[in-house]
Amino acid sequence: MKHLFLALIFLVGLSAIAQQTTETTIKQRFKTELEKDNIKSGLLHVYSESRNIDIQLVESKEDSISLDHPFYTASITKMLTATSTGILKDMRQLDFDDKISQFLPEPLMNKLHLFNGKDYTKEITIGHLLQHTSGLPDYFTDKTIDGSANIINQLLVDTDKFWTPYEMIEFIKKKMKPHFIPGQGYHYTDTEYVLLALIIENVSGLSFNAFLKKHIFQPLAMNDSYINLKSSAIKNQFPIAKFYVGDIELSSIKSLSADWGGGGLVSTTKDLITFLEAFNADKVVKKNTRLEMQNWIDESVGMEYGFGIRKVSYKDENKKLTLIGHTGSTSSFFWYCPELDTYIAGTLNQLEASKITIPLVYDVLKIIEGK
Repeated sequence: MKHLFLALIFLVGLSAIAQQTTETTIKQRFKTELEKDNIKSGLLHVYSESRNIDIQLVESKEDSISLDHPFYTASITKMLTATSTGILKDMRQLDFDDKISQFLPEPLMNKLHLFNGKDYTKEITIGHLLQHTSGLPDYFTDKTIDGSANIINQLLVDTDKFWTPYEMIEFIKKKMKPHFIPGQGYHYTDTEYVLLALIIENVSGLSFNAFLKKHIFQPLAMNDSYINLKSSAIKNQFPIAKFYVGDIELSSIKSLSADWGGGGLVSTTKDLITFLEAFNADKVVKKNTRLEMQNWIDESVGMEYGFGIRKVSYKDENKKLTLIGHTGSTSSFFWYCPELDTYIAGTLNQLEASKITIPLVYDVLKIIEGK
């Protein structure tokens, strides 16, 4: 019995040492990103209940921040918007195959999708919006017909402008053209998620912010989450972590109101991980709805898109690692790796750093895999 007890102590000690080594290696990898000149702060949270991992890292060159500070998640918002439509589906108030024209007012729908002289507006479904297959242009980044500035290039011109959803839709109708017939291509666009948020409001009778609070934030105790400029957190009193484009801080400008159903969520790593754990356990939407949301189509090489959710696949030496989640333009990231049963959430709070987050996450997973 004594020998068994000593053996158990030895194994526990080895596990603690391995855990400490893993955390140290991940911290070193994370620090390499924060050493880059344009990155001013970063948050990283790695969590796995089955592997007994809960690594929380914060780095900042200027402001004092912690993981209790919520951050701007940008397009991670799309996961919650899509999930909200899934909740309404489970409540039998809509279906993914429904035409959007039955949920939105005629003036808004009028000539929304004119392509090669034909109006395809009434052919657009909720599923098209969710999976970026409607063909509608992106008010943020697509080129305008007349060469004038798109909305992303207007954000810093008039920082006090408060954009309404209807203004954003009217902008694409007047200034842009659709890319293809609904269902016959893929084009990532925030326009679709503005329409989805409006559908959620019209079907539920609640504001988009109130719907998220009632059906997602409160049930999951996501007390630190809210929609930027539209609502506030249930409990969190910490200010939003600052984020930048170059050296220009964007965190407090009112023109960010243009980022709504597709990118307005402010949250913490803990709240995001709580959400995805519940989603994966079918505690937010029913299993059939979750699986339908993960009906993947090709987005780019190694990357697929479902309904408001991405999948990235890696193959290395006959081993496969999969990431399921989303990223945001502010270099926010939010993933689950089923092979390692591990969640990773965080941000580098810098628009120019968005392309380096997936390699960072992959390196962290390889460290965990090899421990």
